[in-house]
Amino acid sequence: QVQLVESGGGLVQAGGSLRLSCAASGSYISIDDMEWYRQGPGNERELVARITSDGSTKYEDSVKGRFTISRDNAKKTVSLQMDSLKPEDTDVYYCKVGINFAWGGPYTYWGQGTQVTVSS
Repeated sequence: QVQLVESGGGLVQAGGSLRLSCAASGSYISIDDMEWYRQGPGNERELVARITSDGSTKYEDSVKGRFTISRDNAKKTVSLQMDSLKPEDTDVYYCKVGINFAWGGPYTYWGQGTQVTVSS
């Protein structure tokens, strides 16, 4: 059984920073891509940032230069450092991870979501 536990959301003023973390617990062989998504009311979940197993990164255009995704393979965590936050960054943020098991994969797992609210 794999569980993803997110932390780090909250309320911040525009221009401020937050750091989200997601830890993957359980028994498995390896982790593939690790991603952060966000979703607002009535909207589809959108990809914010991705980091591959070899460390390559990709960002949604609106967060480039402001957000930084990183991973710690030893600790089985992925983080999202969010700087220069804007009110339009307000959403629920979800981590998504691809997990490889001895019998196959990658299988997709989602975190429970963490609220980020940026006040103007």
